[in-house]
Amino acid sequence: MDRAQARARITALRDAEGRANTDELDQLWAALETVRPEEILGRWKGSALSTGHPVEKMLIDANWHGKHFHSPDHVEPLICRDAKGNLFSHKELGQGDASLYMVEFRGEVTATMVYDGRPILDHLKRIDDHTLLGCMNGKGVLDQDGRHFFFLLERE
Repeated sequence: MDRAQARARITALRDAEGRANTDELDQLWAALETVRPEEILGRWKGSALSTGHPVEKMLIDANWHGKHFHSPDHVEPLICRDAKGNLFSHKELGQGDASLYMVEFRGEVTATMVYDGRPILDHLKRIDDHTLLGCMNGKGVLDQDGRHFFFLLERE
């Protein structure tokens, strides 16, 4: 599968609003290009690629909106909406903020968001200039079958 095919399939999965297959998401991940921290600074709206992973429910319950990459050393990983619809950084849920580093994952070095207070890494790859695919990795975040949580980020 080439990058253009991967981009088209991810777009179809996002638009279908159905359940995605983690094995297919692994293949799509492999087809995408890596990205550098300085290329992704700014505000991003997030959405889960629904696979039934437990992290999905946590993000729904938190009313997750996205991420804000201020700089490589200052990331707000869990921008959520309160009961009135206002955006806020949910530092309690994330146990602080995060930082961006270049980290090797599955044989490639790509921008990775590392939580300050949790052993969690969000590896990121480019779908296009305005969309990223994220793969959550770390202690305690794989599902019961050892599968990762995948999500999309769209530049605001």
